[in-house]
Amino acid sequence: MTETRAEIRLPTTSLAKDLPFFTKVLKMRLDMIYPADNPAIAVFSGHGLRVRLDQSAGEAPGTIRILTDDPDGVAEGARELTSPGGTRVEIDVLNPPLVLPPTEHAFVVRRLADQAPWIIGRAGMHYRDLVPSRLGGAVIASHIRIPDGGPVPDMVHFHKVGFQLIFCYKGWVDVVYEDQGGPIRLKAGDCFIQPPEIRHRVLEASDGIEVIEIGVPAEHITEIDHEMTLPTPNVRPDREWQGQKFVHNVGSEAAWGPFRLPGYICRDTTIAANTKNVAGVQVVRKGEGEPLWAKHDADILFGFVMDGSMTLEGEGKDPYRLGAGDAFVIPPGMWTCWADPTDEFELLEVTLPGTFATETRG
Repeated sequence: MTETRAEIRLPTTSLAKDLPFFTKVLKMRLDMIYPADNPAIAVFSGHGLRVRLDQSAGEAPGTIRILTDDPDGVAEGARELTSPGGTRVEIDVLNPPLVLPPTEHAFVVRRLADQAPWIIGRAGMHYRDLVPSRLGGAVIASHIRIPDGGPVPDMVHFHKVGFQLIFCYKGWVDVVYEDQGGPIRLKAGDCFIQPPEIRHRVLEASDGIEVIEIGVPAEHITEIDHEMTLPTPNVRPDREWQGQKFVHNVGSEAAWGPFRLPGYICRDTTIAANTKNVAGVQVVRKGEGEPLWAKHDADILFGFVMDGSMTLEGEGKDPYRLGAGDAFVIPPGMWTCWADPTDEFELLEVTLPGTFATETRG
């Protein structure tokens, strides 16, 4: 049977002084040292790592990161150290808490006609950034497409997020989720709420699939789960992940009702109820009556035009005629008016929190 092991080689300018540093300070085990008469190489193991210190190595000094549930229990609480031989050591928390940065409020308009670049991201998918400032790191909004359909080279993974929405704009995509049974097809007009850290895998997509993905905060970690196989044997639709449930909202089954703004109707996606009001998601269409000027007190209000067009007027701003593929953010307290919508107008509105106040004026 073949045995294989891997190790990291690091240079050292003083192996003799590094020996007590690695064994006593970092609490690693000395596995090998040679030659006996004048040691120049030592091999250590610990914290899931194997390190070879070599006095003849020509590379620059490296950095070891030790991640642990008890960072104060390593190196007497020090978080940054440098060994006598030059190796830099960082000690940090293994699973740091999710940090939601304060929102840097701004009025944002992002138009498809401005030809924002498409970037090739994870699993070969194309990403278009809809809020370049990301409101100071509070949110990321992406327009994602897969030009050529078929199987997607994805792995079982999860995201360390506070909130994440996947709304299917065009086409369809098959995804399998932890404890939700077999593959689920997300079609145009449907959406998923992916609770924090739910395991999932994208399986297959149609040609020209496009989705809108909203994530909070903007910078969040995606981790691969090499142990879990999907689908899982249990089906638990009522399970919660950090207080949120998985949601598959089917657009064709939703009822339409009054929207918060006069002149429009909407269908609720049940996201506010299933995230305990972390966020709300509405699909909005033209209704009866004239649009009015309005302001809101939501922390984040994002809109993406899916069909038709309307004029976004803002107090102190030039009006913008927005069409399919255009996006905007309206900060709290700013008076705006969604004017002159076409008959086929349809818009995706995402807000954090899900419930907030809107004030209108004639």
